[in-house]
Amino acid sequence: MRGRDFADLKAFAAIVEHGSFARAAAHLRVSPSALSQTIRGLEERLGVRLLNRTTRSVAPSEAGARLLSRLAPALTELEAAVADVKTLGDRPAGVLRINTARIAALWALAPLFGRFLEAHPDIVLDVVVEDAIADIVARRFDAGVRLGERLEKDMVAVKLSGDLALMAVASPGYLARHGVPATPRDLHRHRCINMRWPTDGTLYRWEFEKGKQSLEVAVDGPLIVNDVDLALRAAVDGVGIAYALDKLAMPLVKAGKLTQVLSSWSPSFPGFYLYYPSRRQTPPALRAFIDFLRRAGPPEAKARRARPAVGSKG
Repeated sequence: MRGRDFADLKAFAAIVEHGSFARAAAHLRVSPSALSQTIRGLEERLGVRLLNRTTRSVAPSEAGARLLSRLAPALTELEAAVADVKTLGDRPAGVLRINTARIAALWALAPLFGRFLEAHPDIVLDVVVEDAIADIVARRFDAGVRLGERLEKDMVAVKLSGDLALMAVASPGYLARHGVPATPRDLHRHRCINMRWPTDGTLYRWEFEKGKQSLEVAVDGPLIVNDVDLALRAAVDGVGIAYALDKLAMPLVKAGKLTQVLSSWSPSFPGFYLYYPSRRQTPPALRAFIDFLRRAGPPEAKARRARPAVGSKG
């Protein structure tokens, strides 16, 4: 491979990663016109179209997607190798790119930023928040953060939080008007606030557990949202019953704005994990972050050992 080929392939990967020529050009510090010419030259040499362009978007063609699936891991390995050599005898440095769901970013990651960046002043954290699950390899993230139950099996995972629990909650006014459900099946007679999965747009079926019993309930109601804060706000306003992580709902319960129902049916499940692809060379910035997490431990672990999780089985 000639040096020009490597640079052009890296430019192609940057366009797919950033989703536009303009953003990729800014990242690569070249002009959009020069970047466009680079891709045209690469496509001519390969004899295939790599990108489908419209006035509003750019996306890989079938050939481009196949190329990127092989190219992204190789580029990541090369960049990790260069970064590793640069840090020999020096402090870890470079950009650490992390893709994370919003709730994980606010609750599990944000409390770590200050201490980690103080300990590693030469590292820059580039955190991209999106609730849809991303292909961190294809999009060239160093790591992602997701719930443990949603991790792919071929990823290396490091625990980032303690276990979580779900809570069904409603306003005192709503419960006074409509009554309190005694079992999850009673939810069919209630107005519930549905949540739509950000991944495929389907509606979340509420999951419940009590002892050895477990069931899923497809609830109905007057409102469908894809944001948990919006669901909780609607519940406070008396729209219906919402289902949310205890970490988010509990402050509203303590404030008297919401009341927990079906507490003995509330399931707990593995919390958030930092995950990354298994490879021989882990980028130094990622290695430093992993070491930091293992020394610090899950931020909620001690608190959860000291008291039962809200909505624990009983």
